Formats: sequence, structure tokens, C-alpha cells
Amino acid sequence: MSGDRRVRRTRRLVQEALVALILEKGYDAVTVTDVIERADVGRSTFYSHFTDKQDVLLSNLDEHGFLRPAPEAGPCGLFAFSLPMFAHAREQERLVRALLGRRGGGPLLAHGERLLAEIVGRELLAAGARPSAALDLLVVCVTGAYMGLLRAWVDGETAASPAELDAAFRAAVEPGVRAFLSGDVAYSHGRDE
Repeated sequence: MSGDRRVRRTRRLVQEALVALILEKGYDAVTVTDVIERADVGRSTFYSHFTDKQDVLLSNLDEHGFLRPAPEAGPCGLFAFSLPMFAHAREQERLVRALLGRRGGGPLLAHGERLLAEIVGRELLAAGARPSAALDLLVVCVTGAYMGLLRAWVDGETAASPAELDAAFRAAVEPGVRAFLSGDVAYSHGRDE
């Protein structure tokens, strides 16, 4: 049992060291050696838990529960992740600013966008959408709108509350999503069609 506690403690120390260093000097400037020194762990200990600094970064995302679908649906039955994820971002503000902010790592943003796109795609398929190129484009739009709002908050461009961010997200995407799901949106592949 004490071994499990030591493992959790070591992982937490390394994760916290990376977050602090990202906030200080940016993800790209941080080295594994910097993290090891800040966390005060040995190199072999670091590598017994993580493969590299990106692994530490992604473990922060996974272990703090970001981008996990929420159990209850939102007002229109879609995007159940929205408000809970904005609220969780507010609760974990320091971590989120390090992970997704201007000084954060590009690989994490891309990873987060992929995970969110999977969630959005699953929700739209469950709501009756059929796999298509048009659905793929809609997923890109919805994901982009959400990530844009989250990044604006993370980068200090807005002081909106989680509920205000959720309302803005829904106002921006729900009309188009409803039109798409009801078949009111036409889509063609060519310019001349």
C-alpha cells in the first residue's frame, strides 16, 4: 500500500514540477532535466513513471479528468461535456493555464482537440447524424468553437464564468447543429453543384 502512495506522490511531484516550469518559461523551453531537478527525483525514477515530458503533460490531462463525457445531457440533449468541463477548468485554473495557455505545449492542445472531437462525434451520431463528410466538418466546427472559448478564457481574453462560456458555446453551435440533425442543411462536395 505504501508503494502505491509513493508512486502517486512521485507522479504528482513530477506533474506539478512540469506545470510550474511551463508557467515560468513555457513548454518548449522546459527539459526533462529541469523537471527532474524541480521535482527532486532521480532520472531513473522519472523514466520509471514517464517516457518524456510530453507523457507527463498528457498524464496531467488524463489524471485530472479533462474531456471525459459528462453523464447528463445539456439543455438540447447534446454537448453534456460543455458546462462540466468549463467548470472543471475553472477549478483547475493553474493546471489548465499551463496545459492550454500560450506557454503550454502544442502537442497537448492537439491531443485535447482530438479527444473533444471524438466526444462531439459520438454525441452527434447518438443524436441521429449519419457518418459523412458533412458530419466531419460539423465536428470540426463544434470542436473549434469550444476550444476557442476555452483558450480565450485560459489566455485571459475573457473573465466569463463557466455558465457564461457554456451559454456562448451553445448559442454559437446549437442552431446549426439542430439544422444539420433535422436535415435542413445542404452539403455538396463541388463548387458547381
